Amino acid sequence: MYPILFEFGPFTISSFGVMMVMAFLLGNYLLRKDVVAEGFDPIIAEEITFRAAIGGILGAKIYYLIENIPSGHAADNISGLVNIIAGIFTLNGEKIAYGLQNFGAGLVFLGGLVGGLLTVSWYFYRNNLNWYKMADLVAPFLVLGHGIGRIGCFLVGDDYGVPSNLPWACTFPNGLPPTTIPVHPTQLYEMSAYFIIFFYLRYRKQIQNFSGEIIFEYLFLAGFARFMVEFIRTNTKYIFDLSGAQYISILMMAIGTYQLWKLRKINSPSPI
Repeated sequence: MYPILFEFGPFTISSFGVMMVMAFLLGNYLLRKDVVAEGFDPIIAEEITFRAAIGGILGAKIYYLIENIPSGHAADNISGLVNIIAGIFTLNGEKIAYGLQNFGAGLVFLGGLVGGLLTVSWYFYRNNLNWYKMADLVAPFLVLGHGIGRIGCFLVGDDYGVPSNLPWACTFPNGLPPTTIPVHPTQLYEMSAYFIIFFYLRYRKQIQNFSGEIIFEYLFLAGFARFMVEFIRTNTKYIFDLSGAQYISILMMAIGTYQLWKLRKINSPSPI
């Protein structure tokens, strides 16, 4: 496909990097409009996006490192990760730049989701913002960003599925890893599912019944979509022939289901 979009001498611009930037910029633009419509200061949208980017990238990399420790590939990234974290806490731009240079490839969205939620939730807590209300504003853009990110995965040739003889099966001769055997373009399956979820959540936001409804519907729907796609992904399988991503997806669906049940019960009218 197109892992590199532009080359300027020693500098390269990857398609995945461009998609990540587009995801954050578009999400920030739409979130800013929603934040203003809810009567909040627009700077809140900038703060949320910044923290989501930092926490998301770190979480995605840490998850990748954990998954790849048995293969021996994790050590190549640890030095970069340590320097980035140290640079953030000490406000040292040189450490951050050095860390990014040595960070290497490999990001896992589910780790990024956890990392981003933690950093953004801490911001909500520190600024006395209602978690449920703010999370409902953010939720649609989480799944939108994930969908855009999957376009980047498709262009890079990463995260594809098992061999397939379907008419739309693709080969990724320059992929990560390369394959000349036609496979399921699971990146596009996920992209389609996430875009559908995005538009559904945007619609639900207009008629939601209680705070927290949107974020927990997101957790259930995004978890379900990833759980199903994983059956035709090439990820390592564990107990009951399920992947690590599927176990996290089950957890997402369980949390979403339980919280929706609890919040509906709390917010249902009391019988007269």
